[in-house]
Amino acid sequence: MAKAAVKTAVAGPSVERRPAVAGQSLSATGVTLAVLPPAERISLRAPDASIAALSKALGIALPLRPKTSAAKAGRTALWLGPDEWLVIDESGKDPLADCAKISALHSAVGISHRNVAVSVTGPAAATTINAGCPQDLSLDAFPIGAASRTILGKVEIVLLRTAADAFRVECWRSFSDYVFTFLSEAARDAAA
Repeated sequence: MAKAAVKTAVAGPSVERRPAVAGQSLSATGVTLAVLPPAERISLRAPDASIAALSKALGIALPLRPKTSAAKAGRTALWLGPDEWLVIDESGKDPLADCAKISALHSAVGISHRNVAVSVTGPAAATTINAGCPQDLSLDAFPIGAASRTILGKVEIVLLRTAADAFRVECWRSFSDYVFTFLSEAARDAAA
């Protein structure tokens, strides 16, 4: 007589996603830096024929022009190239799962653990970022909602202007300490 196998529930490993620079912040005259909470992110690539279906699935119209973004209900899509977007969801929803529901040709890769975001706010925010970023960050050249892949010092970042005096700096986790330290030094210089 065969014995019935007894199934026991084994608790899986408990994983808490923490940015490498979690909880860090800095306030200087005219500028405040803060590491933003974790968010869901995907790197999205798709041909023109798939944009409408992806926009519907994501609940946000994917931007089609350089240096633009679109935001709705805690989800932001940033145009990075003719067929490339960074989608950030801060509402706790999974954009990767939303993309998996459609059959239109696309590539969606989860990069939530790869990136860290830092907010740079205040009247000296643009000056702080310009210490290491060659882009013209005047409101005329880089208005609210503008987004681009660029550099800060020696590393690649994705920059999004969220308000007249506020930016979101996205960088790879492995460069987050460098980026935060660079911005901290620049903020102190801007305050002097």
